[in-house]
Amino acid sequence: MVATSSSPAAGITLKQAHPQKIVVLGDSLVYGFGDPEGGGWVERLRRLAMEPGSTGAVFYNLGVRGDRLGQVLARLHQEFRYRGEIRNRLPDLIMLSVGTNDSARVGRPLGRNYTEFEEFEQSLTQLLSQARQLCPVLFIGMPPVNEAAMPFSEVLYYSQREQWRYKEATRQACASYNIPYLDVMDLWLMRGEAWWRDRISADGLHPNVLGYRALLADVLAWDAFQAAVDLQNHPVL
Repeated sequence: MVATSSSPAAGITLKQAHPQKIVVLGDSLVYGFGDPEGGGWVERLRRLAMEPGSTGAVFYNLGVRGDRLGQVLARLHQEFRYRGEIRNRLPDLIMLSVGTNDSARVGRPLGRNYTEFEEFEQSLTQLLSQARQLCPVLFIGMPPVNEAAMPFSEVLYYSQREQWRYKEATRQACASYNIPYLDVMDLWLMRGEAWWRDRISADGLHPNVLGYRALLADVLAWDAFQAAVDLQNHPVL
């Protein structure tokens, strides 16, 4: 299945003579927690791009477990400024993936959101605005959680209902900034409950090995990613 973005990819054509530098900022979904085989979708991408003789994109995994949107916003500029590699150069593309942790309810199923929704919307506007001023941006959405496995770490209650609120706010904000958004939650839910449950770890929150393989395939098949990223003729999975 070829994934489609929720906003157009127009103007994000970055293929160029020198290797692209791509920073991927976010939470444990970027870090790759739950994938002892391949290290997550970003690490799998990094390995694709560093095969012998490749001059394709260089990926920096800047995922931090437990990060919420505000924490990603706080480290955006410093992470970006120190990942150019070559003197007087800066990264060519930012990929963002964050928001799942913000949506959790604390202490009980109807407790307060870990990040209150209004605060999330305000920080989201700042993050997208600031990131867009640095370079082109792509946003990778969140996969669905398995509510039956909650609470996570005995205190955080994740639900698809709360996820949907936060991902819709993100999708709409990305559209307003002309930032392509990959709606992973909708993609996975459309494939059926048996399909996506097989790709979520026992903790109910993180993808497992199959899940990260699927996430990588969705990213590689995404038209916005294909337009923006040079993987040196690697086949789309």
